[in-house]
Amino acid sequence: MGKNSETLFSRAQEIIPGGVNSPVRAFKGVGGTPLFIDQALGSRIFDADGLQYIDCVGSWGPMILGHGHRYVVEAVKKAATRGFSFGAPTVGEIELAEMIAQAIPSIEMVRLVNSGTEATMSALRLARAATGRKKIIKFDGGYHGHVDALLVKAGSGGATFNVPDSAGVPKEVTELTISVPYNNLKAVREAMDGEVAAVIVEPVAGNMGCVPPAEGFLQGLRDICTEAGALLILDEVMTGFRVAYGGAQSLYNVKPDITTLGKIIGGGMPIGAYGGSRELMQLVSPLGPMYQAGTLSGNPIAVAAGKATLGVLKNSSIYADLEERSGEFQTGVTKSAEKHGVPLTVNRVGSMWTIFFTEGPVTDYESANKSNRERFSRFFHLMLGEGVYLPPSQLEAAFFSAAHAKKDILQLIERADRVLKKINWEFEK
Repeated sequence: MGKNSETLFSRAQEIIPGGVNSPVRAFKGVGGTPLFIDQALGSRIFDADGLQYIDCVGSWGPMILGHGHRYVVEAVKKAATRGFSFGAPTVGEIELAEMIAQAIPSIEMVRLVNSGTEATMSALRLARAATGRKKIIKFDGGYHGHVDALLVKAGSGGATFNVPDSAGVPKEVTELTISVPYNNLKAVREAMDGEVAAVIVEPVAGNMGCVPPAEGFLQGLRDICTEAGALLILDEVMTGFRVAYGGAQSLYNVKPDITTLGKIIGGGMPIGAYGGSRELMQLVSPLGPMYQAGTLSGNPIAVAAGKATLGVLKNSSIYADLEERSGEFQTGVTKSAEKHGVPLTVNRVGSMWTIFFTEGPVTDYESANKSNRERFSRFFHLMLGEGVYLPPSQLEAAFFSAAHAKKDILQLIERADRVLKKINWEFEK
């Protein structure tokens, strides 16, 4: 670990809780001192000590084009010269909203907000407004931002630190949230009653590591919700424009009532959105009785970055290339693990993936949690030493970008092979 990162982390801990502004960054899941990042370009990030790494975090998903894509940088510069924020409507907001609605058929109207958390919070409020019901069903290990009602058995940082439901959340709020195992339709049917306003789900879980939906799971949720008069909310903050241009709902052919978005639609800038049918979205203020607002919502610079990113994604073969390279990586790492006798499962959907140190299969939070954390931690630090930056938690998804060239993938496979060989030798001793 470089001296500058250590110095900065000591300084940060004096003034910022835990030295970080989002918990998983603190490396508590793997131990050690977090890297302080100075800059990034393409598939690489550079830390405060000038060391270079192949980046497999991609700002937790948004950087699908890689860092510093020239079109996005140009769009941001141009927008910045026109003004940072006006608190008034702009044409860019309409254009981004139109691009989202054209890409995702279930969205007829969309409201822009500032984060994925704001999007899911607003989606819950909309579901309750539309149904007149109070309860929500979510899934164990599913993470939908730090909304009070959704921090029940949550994934992401909560799972990384084995934190039970968050302090500061009133019991009265969490009593309205029912959490059931992911990929388990029977549990959903048993939990469903006439008081459930919505089921919220990550169509591909990304916060218990990458866990794909079982065949028929998403359509099963759609059927259960329709039958019960509850709404289906697909949280596509991570999967939207990541696993396909139309999101996971186009990949798995399922139509939600409400979709939440974030990450890629801002090209790395803070943004979120929620959308659905015209009828449903007309309940949102100032048209309807459900109030939601935000001073910086539809921020012109975030909107410019998002429009540029979606523009590149729409008119390219990026998804086919990502599938091919991500598939090569999965095959390469799986073969290395077999060769070195390390029990390992690679879950992947498109360019979203996780290496679990367990024989698998990993299909829900319980099976993800069986992964050997000690081995993952060792793998993480040895890979860091090899110049590879992975998510510092066993229970977070990793990502590739369009900037990860074939040579990057080959280097990653070679480096993982060396590390897996070493891990096998260490753990056998």
